[in-house]
Amino acid sequence: MSDQPPQAAPPPGDPDPSATPPVGPGGAAPTGPQQPQDWVFPPTGGYPAGSGPYGGQPWYPGAPVAYPGQPGAPVAYPGQPVHGWYPPGHGLDPADVLVTPPGAGVNGWFGRCVGAVRRGWRLLLPILLLTQALPALVVSMLSLVVDPSAKWEESMAGDPAALPDTFLTDTVVLLSVVLGSALVFGFVQSLGWAAGTWVVTRQAAGQPVSVGAALSYGVRRALGLWGWTLLMSVIIGLGVCLCVIPGIYFAFALSMAGPVYLFERQHPIGRSFRMFHDRLGLLLGRVALVAAAVIVGSGAASMVEGIGTLPFGTTPLESPGTAVGVLVVTLVGAVLALPTHLAQLVGLVVTYAEQRAHEGPVDSARLAGELG
Repeated sequence: MSDQPPQAAPPPGDPDPSATPPVGPGGAAPTGPQQPQDWVFPPTGGYPAGSGPYGGQPWYPGAPVAYPGQPGAPVAYPGQPVHGWYPPGHGLDPADVLVTPPGAGVNGWFGRCVGAVRRGWRLLLPILLLTQALPALVVSMLSLVVDPSAKWEESMAGDPAALPDTFLTDTVVLLSVVLGSALVFGFVQSLGWAAGTWVVTRQAAGQPVSVGAALSYGVRRALGLWGWTLLMSVIIGLGVCLCVIPGIYFAFALSMAGPVYLFERQHPIGRSFRMFHDRLGLLLGRVALVAAAVIVGSGAASMVEGIGTLPFGTTPLESPGTAVGVLVVTLVGAVLALPTHLAQLVGLVVTYAEQRAHEGPVDSARLAGELG
């Protein structure tokens, strides 16, 4: 039995002085601060550029970020920001107003869509009016000019079972005018989609925007976007001819091709297909919500236009009064379709940003820089 009093237990959190120190390489005790036993070195997400044991190495994303409120989320001390596995400046910001972080769900996606509309509607509506509504108005009026239905009714009055004498010629003229004008104004509409994407992204990044600068950007990107849009339209059209369902599949699978071209400018069709199949449920759900908004909105506008033009008969352009009336009704229908164009633009841009977040760290500033 020893006469020495027993040693006091060390305070909580301090190492036991009687414990055997850890042995490093060569039998020497390691120097410097030691990491707790449960830590992983290197961190799960890798090193930011210029840090770690190999300076200058690029940053590679690691495990998904755990955000506040989710299991495993990091706890911040008072006055300190909360960060996930990615270090500040190198990861996903759960407060980003454009990029929906993984795990935020449809509520996070919808909230960012609403935020983009609130920030940008004053600029987006004039852009969409010039590049979407007015071209649609011109196409509708040209269709009325070459519409042969009144002439066909007169020709078929004597024999309803017989085709009109000019049926083939009139049909060719009608299709040529409608398709030709749609091709021409498709370039203008592509300009508008590019300009609107520029506005939504730069506003989210806190960068200055204006209608003139947006249209200038749209002019630079319109030709390429128009070409890819034509190719996608052909693919979807062929799919519709194959019992409709393949066309619906192609429409969903190609939904990200436009944003991919604007932000990445390479392989838009292949990238869109890969995004669709890599996260099928997520992308299908988001695009389905956008498609539902477009169908409901455009259907309501078309119904108003159709009902409004009924009183003017089948030949509304024969007199100045009815011509003005049908022009006003068609213009109202085009304006009523503006919210539909706005929902489609914002919904697809926010969905693309969410897809990028699932592939690696990204934020609004980086996306704005990629637009060029």
